[in-house]
Order: sequence, then structure tokens, then C-alpha cells
Amino acid sequence: MNINKVDHNYSVSGQIGEADIATLAGMGFKTLICNRPDAEVESALHAQFMAAEAERCGLTFVYNPISNAGMTMDNLETQATALDTATGPVFAYCRSGMRSTVCWSFLNAKRLPADEIIASAAGAGYQIDNLRPQIEALAGA
Repeated sequence: MNINKVDHNYSVSGQIGEADIATLAGMGFKTLICNRPDAEVESALHAQFMAAEAERCGLTFVYNPISNAGMTMDNLETQATALDTATGPVFAYCRSGMRSTVCWSFLNAKRLPADEIIASAAGAGYQIDNLRPQIEALAGA
């Protein structure tokens, strides 16, 4: 499991397994967000099993599947609620970590300058320069 720190309280990665959840809890993460739809993974990695393991390890689990077809306002609202109610560091995962990073970027558009958002994503290993127009539009919305 590669942990990519986007900011001081939010890290992302590609798909994790049940065994990784105890490691994340041991590292101090408090909330686990699954941004990968169940249809993309084998049944052993479906959200219900990941949620059960997260609960067993004392983590809050949020299933917020973001389709490759695009992010919805519901996705943004669910992610925002998860971040706003988190009692400590948040770890989000999808196939590669990109969807989880883009979601964070859009949510922070009103709070941080686009350059800082893009640099934070790049520092975590995700190139989102092409999303600058959307980030700037969200900042002005």
C-alpha cells in the first residue's frame, strides 16, 4: 500500500485490502473513505467487507463511490460531510488515488488557491494541471 499525503489531514492511495485497514488504524487514521465502486473490484473488496473491518479496527467508514464516468454533486457533498465530521486524519482510496485526490481538490477550491491545490496533488503524485479551469470555476461559484 502506497500512502500519498495530499495535505496534513488527508491521504490517498490506490485499492487497499482488508489487511491494510489495521495498519491505517495503527498509523492514526480515523476515517476511511472508499471512492471505488463495488462494480470495479472483486467481491472480497466490496464496501460491506471493508466497512466491517474498518469498524472492527475503530475507523469510521464512508462509502462514496465515484464512477470513472464522472463525479457528481452527491459525491462532493458526501466527501465534504466525511471530511467535516472526521475526528482525525482521513484516508481515501480508489483505483489509483486520483479520484480521491480530484474530489479533495474540488472541495478545497473555495478555500485554497488553485496553484496550492495543484501543487498539493502533485506532491502526492497526482498531476491535475488539466483541472485548473474546473478548480477556478468552483472557486468563483
